[in-house]
Amino acid sequence: MDARTIALCVLIACRKDGAWADGALKETLARQRLDRRDAALATRLVYGVLQNRLLLDFQLAQLVRGSLRRLQPVVLDILRLGLYQIEFLTKIPPSAAVNQAVEQGKQHASRQAAGLINGVLRAAVRLGGDLPKPADLATRFSHPQPLVDLLADAVGDELPALLQSHNEIPPVVVQRNPLAVDEAAFLAALAEAGIDAAAHPWLPDAYTLSLSGALDRLPLFQQGGFYVQDPAARLAVTAAGLRPGMRVLDVCAAPGGKSFAAAIDLANTGAVLSCDIHPHKIALLEKGAARLGLGIIQPLLQDGAQFCEAWEGAMDAVICDVPCSGLGVIRKKPDIRYKPLEPLAGLPAVQKRILRNAARYVRPGGVLLYSTCTILRRENEAVVADFLADAPHFAPEAFELPLGPVPEGMVTLYPHRHGTDGFFIAKLRRRT
Repeated sequence: MDARTIALCVLIACRKDGAWADGALKETLARQRLDRRDAALATRLVYGVLQNRLLLDFQLAQLVRGSLRRLQPVVLDILRLGLYQIEFLTKIPPSAAVNQAVEQGKQHASRQAAGLINGVLRAAVRLGGDLPKPADLATRFSHPQPLVDLLADAVGDELPALLQSHNEIPPVVVQRNPLAVDEAAFLAALAEAGIDAAAHPWLPDAYTLSLSGALDRLPLFQQGGFYVQDPAARLAVTAAGLRPGMRVLDVCAAPGGKSFAAAIDLANTGAVLSCDIHPHKIALLEKGAARLGLGIIQPLLQDGAQFCEAWEGAMDAVICDVPCSGLGVIRKKPDIRYKPLEPLAGLPAVQKRILRNAARYVRPGGVLLYSTCTILRRENEAVVADFLADAPHFAPEAFELPLGPVPEGMVTLYPHRHGTDGFFIAKLRRRT
């Protein structure tokens, strides 16, 4: 299959099966084994349509006679895909986008539908830059209004910049494994594979790669030379201030990035206990640790909210990266924006249970690190404040990050400010 066909198949899977776009893309690209250029195009098409779906529908509504709801769902998928290419991808000739969409209409719908697709997209080409532009933020940036309202509470006047950041192409950032490869050999191996790597502007051992596609095919990856991790997630471990020989617990470890970072900071000495409640994720943790040569990582099947007596007061540091709304990673998982918000209201209760349980494992003088990949205060500062009200033997502790000092012991990172995922970090020290 070519890139456009794969993009349509993924969009159909997202609509019909409720699949997450990133997972469906990864599986499909691995199965089809596209080259890097086609894999990058398929990824851009899927993410671009999802990032701009409400805007595309607004514009299509001006071009289609009658309601969009009357269209076959697959026809609407094809129209969105075609219009996205016409509107946003200047390197693709509009005629090519139209012709491919017409062929997709014949294959997945009917000749009559293909005729409609042809007429609508050719009208879009004729209008060019004169297609209507919506005035409201929700439609302009393709975030449902309830989500816009929720995010407005978090960032206030910075809302347009935040919404715009969610629709930009996120960089591919990897963390070099200094225990496996030095910088010169790392850069040489990437250059040999035809990949440009730029040192991250403020995070040591982090690099931005000029690549979209299957990183796991690279020999350097298979040899444990790096792992993929956003700078914000790496900072959560940096904030803990780990030192070689420590005993560290990662209570919600999958997919493993923080455990890997912790083991590297410990110079592969001491111990990192990496927990998850899903057996298949434990297997992924084991595979990742083995690939990176991080022998101190011990993947364990354990619920973060269930007390383990053997660990009480035994850990120098506990990393508590709890399940959350994920609203800090919309730029990487664009379909999050279309998920219902009602279930998110129950997350703070879950987060509080996990944090209170994790605190029992910290030794006197040890560190409890709480983090989420969301920017909502109810899942961040409010959870920490509620915990501290019941745990006077813990207190926030100032820490240093490459971005600067964090004197209050808590910080929120934002994509539009810091170029990272939206992320919250709180460092708490047990005093007695």
